Amino acid sequence: MHVIQRGIDRVPCFHADPDRSLYLGLLRELCDLYECSVHAFVLMTNHVHLLATPGHSDSISLVMKHLGQRYVQYVNRRYARTGGLWEGRFRSSMVDSSGYFLLCQRYIELNPVRAGMVKRPGEYPWSSHGANALGKPSDLVVPRAEYLSLGETDMDRQREYRRLFETDLRETELGAIRDAVNGGFAYGGPAFIESVEAQLHRRAIRGKPGRPAKRENSGPD
Repeated sequence: MHVIQRGIDRVPCFHADPDRSLYLGLLRELCDLYECSVHAFVLMTNHVHLLATPGHSDSISLVMKHLGQRYVQYVNRRYARTGGLWEGRFRSSMVDSSGYFLLCQRYIELNPVRAGMVKRPGEYPWSSHGANALGKPSDLVVPRAEYLSLGETDMDRQREYRRLFETDLRETELGAIRDAVNGGFAYGGPAFIESVEAQLHRRAIRGKPGRPAKRENSGPD
């Protein structure tokens, strides 16, 4: 699942490094409690991205609910403010593990570069890139099989992972990931989309604009 949560009216959610440290500590605690594995994350100034695998159908909802509540309480106390902090409920999309997982992971860790905050993702301390690409210790990041398949040793995997960042994501890839997470759609290949639609009994990708085609038989189904 690719998860994004924004500050209300795009206001800052994090004002200082202690805020970010506390948020990650709460995230780790709640992921342990509700059995959710985080593979990638980035804490931007006014929003958060996570790539995670839930252990249960409600794991991510429970993590984000309690994380949001506890972090808002902390921010209101620390900065003498009142009211909400988040722009409604978090948004999310299901991600195809085959061929799309690492694309989404790169998308997340490249956020600070696209925002012009740093030139290289390794320069930004508040993302999973340090753990995935540079081998920095993390008690939050849990590698998935797709990442582990990059090499036989930690150093091999980190080297191959860094090579993925030598090529920028294409605009079509960026657009597909954004469209999926903002619209609550699935992100993946045709077989994956079809499987998700069969399980959820609803459309898993954005429909084509315009009126639906007229059916020739107007009788009952």
